[in-house]
Amino acid sequence: MDQETLMTIAGYGKFFITLFIFIVFYSYAYSIYRRQRTGERDFEKYSNLVLNDSLDSTPLEARDRK
Repeated sequence: MDQETLMTIAGYGKFFITLFIFIVFYSYAYSIYRRQRTGERDFEKYSNLVLNDSLDSTPLEARDRK
């Protein structure tokens, strides 16, 4: 293979990797939005954890001990 063919393959590879990462990121962002909107999970309490973090804090969610 010559240099031009390798550069073309590398260009397509970078494009498809970027496209894949883009799709994964937006799928994750949409799933967070959907779970927040339907009430399945409240992400605001997790963001408040950053502000109110101490050893004496109460847990955000109960753990199931199996």
